[in-house]
Amino acid sequence: MPKVFQDSYPDALAHCYGCGRLNAEGHQIRTVWDGDETVTRFTPQPYHIAVPGFVYGGLIASLIDCHSTGTAAAAMYRAEGREMDTPPAFRFVTGSLHVDFLKPTPLGTELEIRGRVKEIKGRKVIVESTVFAGGVATVRGEVVAVQMPENFGA
Repeated sequence: MPKVFQDSYPDALAHCYGCGRLNAEGHQIRTVWDGDETVTRFTPQPYHIAVPGFVYGGLIASLIDCHSTGTAAAAMYRAEGREMDTPPAFRFVTGSLHVDFLKPTPLGTELEIRGRVKEIKGRKVIVESTVFAGGVATVRGEVVAVQMPENFGA
């Protein structure tokens, strides 16, 4: 079974609304490697509605955001040949988020978010993520993820 990225986040960095395992009210996405891509699955609830039958775009943007920053962290560990639970911890914040809505995303189906690292350059990782509903690409996003300094939030 592949290791879930978010399970390796130190407790002090595991409160994010989108990906924090310690945020009981959040999405609590769980991301794993699938070859050279990363994958997260998420099933929107009826209250994630935009218009009847379709998912609210802000939810989708937040899924892309957190999936991509988690992918960035995993990519840095992979580039260094380290496991994700080894110190020092790599955590990323969003430097920019661009989202293209390709077609409406239907409610009532599990979404699959797939990420691909486009570039690693210093403390920046560029990740492209695509949301699929029933195997159909509905949203594509690009995140420039920036590595958090060790004193971030201190």
